[in-house]
Amino acid sequence: MAWPLDSGKLDRVRALMRERDLDALVVRAPDNVLYLTNYWCMKGYDLAVFPQEGEPTLVVIEPQAEDARRMAWTGDIRLFRFYDERDPRPPTMRSLETALAVIRQRDLGRKVAIELENGSQAADRMVGEPTVFTSSYFEAFRRACGAVEDATALLSEARCIKTAQELERMRLANELAALAMEHTAERMRPGMKESEVGAMFESFVHGAGVGFRGKVEMARAFTLVWSGEGIRTFTATGERPIQPNEPTLFEIWVVVDGYWTDLTKNACPGELTPRYHKLLDQLLAIFHEAVAHVRDGASLPELDRLMRARIAEAGYPGQPSHPIAHGVGARAHEPPYSHQAGGGAIRQGMVLAIEPGIYWPEGGGLRLEDNFHVTGDGCTKLCCWPDDFRQAKGRAI
Repeated sequence: MAWPLDSGKLDRVRALMRERDLDALVVRAPDNVLYLTNYWCMKGYDLAVFPQEGEPTLVVIEPQAEDARRMAWTGDIRLFRFYDERDPRPPTMRSLETALAVIRQRDLGRKVAIELENGSQAADRMVGEPTVFTSSYFEAFRRACGAVEDATALLSEARCIKTAQELERMRLANELAALAMEHTAERMRPGMKESEVGAMFESFVHGAGVGFRGKVEMARAFTLVWSGEGIRTFTATGERPIQPNEPTLFEIWVVVDGYWTDLTKNACPGELTPRYHKLLDQLLAIFHEAVAHVRDGASLPELDRLMRARIAEAGYPGQPSHPIAHGVGARAHEPPYSHQAGGGAIRQGMVLAIEPGIYWPEGGGLRLEDNFHVTGDGCTKLCCWPDDFRQAKGRAI
């Protein structure tokens, strides 16, 4: 189920490297290793050395050798020991030493870029215990290379525009999310715990997603579920009961072979109350106006400003407290970010999450969110679960 070489995005990265006169990128964040090699690591110990010219080198723990050989777009795979009876240091130190040896052997040390300002990164496939950078990692490159720059801006620029293959992975993730919503909405009942409903959604994605359509190596889901008065900007899923005649909100991340969705979907057991009917109609109007704004060349700051102005006109000034438009790809949140005080333009090939929300002070409210692929004449919605969830076919009774 390995994905074929996606030369378009790698050519884009190398063009940006030539502009900056870089010999090599060295990346350790799982999403960047995935982006450059197609290898989605198990535990975050691995590295990729990506030269401006020639084949990349993938540095991988020994137990993952078979996975790496099957998945990676490079044949140059260097293995290091996960456990070494002679070396008590963490395995990240052995992967670092291997990467530095590759730089020396291939004479790539004149000017190298590494992740100096990695504000966030996607999880490895184990998820539960992310592996992070240490000062010794950064200092090792400064000692070994003539010049060390930050790779973050270069990779962010490259990753903003999605290739056809990246879009296919994201469409699969969105399709799984919609199927999981249908499965869960049909089975959720008033009185169930929010956590039970979240577990139902997540287990469906993992169970149905691995091997999905004969293409998917790994699929996982992560949800926050809030019902009725439990709907707030950000709170944990708990043991609160699912409410009848009020929405249950699903904050959804689904990942397919390293590519993510960022969605907010809703379901309602029973008939919405009049107050929620009004709120949903208001939010749908705002959402549709924002989607109409999304086209090649449109202003990113104006997208944020537009939604917040319409939310204020609906009677909720200052809401929401969270960002309401950003990029999605090999992370659930990645550049570009839409902010009224920022800059930038929407470009064809981007995938943007649009997520206006309105929350009542006493608890309750709604958020709508979908992912949109920017095309030459507008944008295309990636998830088929309806934003007007009154029309959803999987409504619980």
